[in-house]
Amino acid sequence: MTAARKLIVSSVLVVAGSFAWAQQKVQHIQTQSPIATAVWAGDTLYVSGQMASPVTPADPAKGTSAVYGDTEAQTMSALTKIQSLLKDQGLSMGDVVMMHVYMAGDPNNGGKLDFAGMMRSYNKFFGTPDQPNKPARSAMQVAALAAPWGLVEIEVIAVRSSK
Repeated sequence: MTAARKLIVSSVLVVAGSFAWAQQKVQHIQTQSPIATAVWAGDTLYVSGQMASPVTPADPAKGTSAVYGDTEAQTMSALTKIQSLLKDQGLSMGDVVMMHVYMAGDPNNGGKLDFAGMMRSYNKFFGTPDQPNKPARSAMQVAALAAPWGLVEIEVIAVRSSK
């Protein structure tokens, strides 16, 4: 095959691949938040970063702030939210293929990162007898998260299996 013919064949394959990608159905799952909760692109669901819900809600009458808990509690809360979001979309934690965990140091723990606390909650969702799948994952320390109380924010990518 001549070099010119190879170039033409390569170009056709690139264009065909681009066309197939352009044909993917995209669906945004949105609430009142300024960002989408999640976005479907074909059979792939991209879930925005989830942070903890309060362990104890604020009580304006008593003048108390909400309590969000330590790293372990915040991880459990964020993963429970993710599990619920996935379930609403017909997926499970076993469909998660990639996870990014952003962690801040805990001021109640001398500003230290509590990786072990995060892992205690993580291990309740992944690599269990009931749900043996584990995602590819990156966990990183950040200087701070958007919410001043935040110690953990987790985003995932899940893929619907074609069975």
